[in-house]
Amino acid sequence: MIGPRQALRLFWINWILLRHGLDEVVLATHLFRPLRWIKHLLPWHWVERDLPAYPVRVRRALEDLGPIFVKFGQILSTRRDLLPDDLAVELAKLQDRVPPFDGNEARLLIEKAWGRSVDEVLDEFDATPLASASIAQVHTGRLKDGTEVVVKVLRPGIERTIRQDLGLMYTVAQLAEHYWKEGRRLRPIEVVREYEKTIYDELDLQREAANASQIRRNWQNSEMLYIPEVYWDWTRSNVMVMERVYGTPVSDVETLKAQGVSMKQLGERGVEIFFTQVFRDNFFHADMHPGNIFVEPSGRYISIDFGIVGTLTTEDQRYLAENLLAFFERDYRRVAELHVESGWVPHGTRVDEFESAIRTVSEPIFEKPLAEISFGHFLVRLFQTARRFNMEIQPQLVLLEKTLLNIEGLGRQLYPELDLWTTAKPYMERWMKDQIGIKGLFDRTKRNLYSVADQAPELPLIAYRMLMAYDKHMRTADLQGNAGALERQTPGAVNSVRALAGATLTICGTLLLLFGPGQWLDESAVTALVIGCYLAGTLLFFRAARRA
Repeated sequence: MIGPRQALRLFWINWILLRHGLDEVVLATHLFRPLRWIKHLLPWHWVERDLPAYPVRVRRALEDLGPIFVKFGQILSTRRDLLPDDLAVELAKLQDRVPPFDGNEARLLIEKAWGRSVDEVLDEFDATPLASASIAQVHTGRLKDGTEVVVKVLRPGIERTIRQDLGLMYTVAQLAEHYWKEGRRLRPIEVVREYEKTIYDELDLQREAANASQIRRNWQNSEMLYIPEVYWDWTRSNVMVMERVYGTPVSDVETLKAQGVSMKQLGERGVEIFFTQVFRDNFFHADMHPGNIFVEPSGRYISIDFGIVGTLTTEDQRYLAENLLAFFERDYRRVAELHVESGWVPHGTRVDEFESAIRTVSEPIFEKPLAEISFGHFLVRLFQTARRFNMEIQPQLVLLEKTLLNIEGLGRQLYPELDLWTTAKPYMERWMKDQIGIKGLFDRTKRNLYSVADQAPELPLIAYRMLMAYDKHMRTADLQGNAGALERQTPGAVNSVRALAGATLTICGTLLLLFGPGQWLDESAVTALVIGCYLAGTLLFFRAARRA
């Protein structure tokens, strides 16, 4: 049920849409279709108007609706699997800039969070904000030890504003899903739900500080990327204190060239940083637009603003790498199979039909020179195609696609001849080799060893008890003269015992292999035992599987 306040706000939204010539959006729904005749009574339809393009009108309407809708439009621009390209590109131009709130009010919020006066913590505090956005604003200061810092503080009452606007967005999304012909395809409720999670994550500055600390640790002492330090003693859920950093905005290409920074190296480093974060660290900065990136005179990147980060499962990492490698080898069959194997599309999907659809969208891409091929646009086309086969786009994949598009755009702005494929392919091939090679197998076994080792001492006893129980049943059956019938009636029990015995022997062999020779066994004995355990375990597994 819509309350009076929401009804008034909904009326205001419709008025903004009408003012920007978007009455077709309002009147296109099934709900208002009977009222289409009203369009001819609206004064602005009596004379011909020179309206800007539809995507421009949508962007301007969101800007007029306020900062929360601006942020929603920014996030919506990343859903290129849902939106037309021209609309997604225009929404990406939305600027998250709003007038700052009073610096003295910011000071009071900071003091309330710290439980003490600002002057007790800082030698200097500039009440004039350095930057202001829809969620928070940033002030500069200096700690007692002379360290220059920035203090980020959430806007007063922002959570209440977001909650009200989110309630309205859900109402509009529900109406759109019921009454708009595109509602079912665009899944507005799902989009609002993703936005809700993202916006609430950004309201917790301790979460952002933790993200920054993690990325800083991953890139400690790196010559490619610097992450400012977080001062945890003065960081709260609504206040964050970080080291102040200086650098040239990455978009200021002329200044960078004047400083002697190599544009080729800078472009290639951006690609390498991205793929390292995705595949090595599995923790990537997912809001890497030019406003968040600076460059030192040495050519090292500086990154700020860690409210949005992404991670992938190990399976998603592997399938993503294999998809990109298969794509550039034009092995569309493998790309289709990977989508089914990974569960990205339903298992009942016909691989040949999916392969044909992928070929249709991929072949035109290869008409371009290799250096101009875009990973990001390939993923966009791939996800758009997979949507038709009921692929559920995971939020982490949307973040990855958005970040990749940003990195590509930035890299080619810095160095137009940048060949992303030449830069990225060796890295992905090396990562795949590490994953499926002996080293990868050893590393994964070692990681899992601790959880296995805790239960391993119990396995021989469990196996012994099961074998004894099976033996007891067989002896009883033998006395009754129907042992063969019992074994035929209980093949599952026999197979379970064999499988368990095989697993126990395999685990024992792995433990011997990892711990190696010791006081009681020399190298040759350990080698023989490992081989014997693996062979016996494999044989038991094979027999269990064959009898199943």
